[in-house]
Amino acid sequence: MPTDHRDWYDTPLYYDIIFDADTPREATFLETVWTIFGEKSRTRRLLEPACGSGRLVIEMARRGWDVSGFDGNQRMLDFALERLKKEGLKARLWPDWMQSFKAPKNDHYDLAHCLVSTFKYLHSEADALACLQRTCAALKPGGIFVLGLHLSDYTTAKEEHERWKARREDIEVVCNTHTWPPDRKTRLEAMRTRLKISHQGRRHIQETHWQFRTYDARQMKALLSQVPELELQLCYDFTYEIETPRKLDDSYPDIVLVLKRR
Repeated sequence: MPTDHRDWYDTPLYYDIIFDADTPREATFLETVWTIFGEKSRTRRLLEPACGSGRLVIEMARRGWDVSGFDGNQRMLDFALERLKKEGLKARLWPDWMQSFKAPKNDHYDLAHCLVSTFKYLHSEADALACLQRTCAALKPGGIFVLGLHLSDYTTAKEEHERWKARREDIEVVCNTHTWPPDRKTRLEAMRTRLKISHQGRRHIQETHWQFRTYDARQMKALLSQVPELELQLCYDFTYEIETPRKLDDSYPDIVLVLKRR
């Protein structure tokens, strides 16, 4: 079976399919978090840094949110804009980067979110801090930022593997993600994703390699302490069960932080 070595962000359709299963659950969680922790407002303005294929942009727009988002990959943005057009929905999307973005016309938002470890693409402390500061500045006072990422276990020497598959119409995508042990010194972990794609009678494998910045609970707390305007409300995990909050510690591998701008 032929293998393509390319960034999976350059094939937004397959990326969208493999992550779309959790979209309604994530959107419901975001709305519930806003209801519990957000300030009352006449508006429901939402910002999604690194919005990717636009799956949550579209879902939140369907639910009546005034959505804005940006991404560094133009193919992703074009795909999202085309889907919005097909569904008769509107959102403001533009090309930008998490560490240096500027909201158009100095807009301010009630809610912002960045889920599924996208934040870990920021490889330096300076870039991660800049993203938090800019997101905080883009929020209204009392606005909520929901940040989700996998924590790293520096004591492990084992490689990790996840596999899941999804289907949309005649397209099947099987995703295999391989994670190598984190390096405490460099604060990086190597990643590889292979997408096994069956589409229009053709089967091929698409492979992407990249690195994530690593965080354990202590390192995340240290980063958050540099942005005191963002106050931690509660933590959850990737089950998105609002009745089951968690502590910010290393007892579980993934975390969803609910942060509120003072």
